[in-house]
Amino acid sequence: MSSPRILIGCETSGMVRNAFLALGYDAWSCDILPSDASSNRHIRGDIRDVMLDAWDLMAVMHPPCTRLCNSGVRWLTRAPKGRCLDDMWRELDDGAALFSAVWNATHIPCRAIENPVMHRHAKERIENYKPPSQTVQPWQFGTDESGPDNERKRTCFWLHNLPPLTPTGSLDGTTARDSVHKARPGPDRWKIRSKFYPGLASAMADQWGQAASRRIAA
Repeated sequence: MSSPRILIGCETSGMVRNAFLALGYDAWSCDILPSDASSNRHIRGDIRDVMLDAWDLMAVMHPPCTRLCNSGVRWLTRAPKGRCLDDMWRELDDGAALFSAVWNATHIPCRAIENPVMHRHAKERIENYKPPSQTVQPWQFGTDESGPDNERKRTCFWLHNLPPLTPTGSLDGTTARDSVHKARPGPDRWKIRSKFYPGLASAMADQWGQAASRRIAA
């Protein structure tokens, strides 16, 4: 049986890609930015172009959510300093268009899209919008209170032909940090807020990789 071809979209860290690679899957990452660490498994380009190839599973980990997420809805009525409302609404349309494209990539049998909780303006703009299939927290996949997974960051998954993730950790959330939400303003704040977590990445590779393999074998 051939190994599933897996595309991890909107990822520069390689964390999710490498979790799939570690289990023997034919995994690639893709982003308009270069990989954080040099890799011959990273495709630099628009996910909407790359996904046209033959893939068995596509996980788009954090398509630009700045204008889609509920926490940023205030900027649609009062633009931040140095920006205008037209910019805000244009970026909202662009973000919704990208989400729509990957969510409706029906030629890829298994799909997972990750984003924070969305506001109503985003939902109205997404083609075939449905509520998320699952909401998780990174700490649910951690085993060490001082480890990188022990964080609070509500993460929503929109899933097609993939099962909801089963938590693999032993933490209860009472000691979870709030580092992401407390990130200071600055040019790299978007990167800090979009960081991913090794325990969650490993669970995705294990559980979704098996689901894609079963689908190929069927």
